[in-house]
Amino acid sequence: MGLTKRRLGEFIERVERRNTDLKYGIDDVRGISNTKEIQPTKADISSRSFDRFQIVASHEFVFNRRTTRMGEKLGLGYNNIGKEFIVTEDYVVFRVADENILLSGYLNLFFRRPEFDRYVRWDSWGSATEFFNWEEMCDVPISIPPISIQQKYVDVYNAMLANQRAYEQGLEDLKLTCDAYIERLRHELPPVAIGEYLIPSDERNTMGLDAGSVRGLSTSKEVISTKANLDSVSVGNYKTFRSGQIAYVPDTSRRGEKISLALNSDNETYLVSSISTIFSTKTDKLLPAYLMIFFSRTEFDRYTRFHSWGSARETFSWDDMCEVKIPIPDIKVQQYIVNIYTVYQLRREINEQLKEQIKDLCPILIKGSLEEAAKE
Repeated sequence: MGLTKRRLGEFIERVERRNTDLKYGIDDVRGISNTKEIQPTKADISSRSFDRFQIVASHEFVFNRRTTRMGEKLGLGYNNIGKEFIVTEDYVVFRVADENILLSGYLNLFFRRPEFDRYVRWDSWGSATEFFNWEEMCDVPISIPPISIQQKYVDVYNAMLANQRAYEQGLEDLKLTCDAYIERLRHELPPVAIGEYLIPSDERNTMGLDAGSVRGLSTSKEVISTKANLDSVSVGNYKTFRSGQIAYVPDTSRRGEKISLALNSDNETYLVSSISTIFSTKTDKLLPAYLMIFFSRTEFDRYTRFHSWGSARETFSWDDMCEVKIPIPDIKVQQYIVNIYTVYQLRREINEQLKEQIKDLCPILIKGSLEEAAKE
């Protein structure tokens, strides 16, 4: 049969199915990302009426016509999550007209390629705001292999996706185990101020480290590459950030209601800005990795914002840090919890790698299907 080269509009149809009977409410609202994922909406919809929201059924697509401020990508999602949801009336919902010609799963692979995003940006129109409308979507050129070949490559993708999701579910179970252990400690042990177990450090760059050793501290509690422009900047007064130490930025304003803080878990010595506060712990009583588990919880971000003080700039001081209270069990118990959390973090990194591999697989699968069809 070979390849069928057509306009996408010949194989898709728009769907306008309103939530007029209010069958679905605020918990059913979803958004779409430029990575082609369905996700909880980030918009404030507390005052919205949901009767004009659109229902997205299984195997249907939804996209955001606006392409500006989307990272050069189209916000689009495919409903393969096993249930219906609703989206704002501003979005466009559509489906494949005949699955005997074009599989919705195959079209999902087609949309997930970087080539499609590049095409969308090239074909977007507007002045201050650019749009990729339904008419442009219908004009997208597409080559369609025979249905048997489509199914073969969709099966490969779905198998990898199922494996990743199963792995992710195990990951969430592991996190729940860790969280449950922490909650049990909070109920069984009295909270203790951590100040007596902390050792402040104000060591400057006496080691002669250069700008390449400078690191930043993220609100996601990680050591990151610095975003500062260090051209012609002397780093002699920067603070030394050694392995096993924790550093944080006292300024909590303009940081998304979070505190920038991280543990240096590498075997390297870094430099951080002189405005940072650095400390280690008395490891025979309090493990830094155990302390970081509490620092990484959303409750700690809320605590630091509530206890920050100032006018133009609010800060969480060293005295405030020393007054933080947590349950501190025996060091062996701390190590046990750290071990669980370390496994969780490792598996989370592996899960993100699996997601990237699946994303990178889509253009390969489309290319392979077209090459196979061309040989028939």
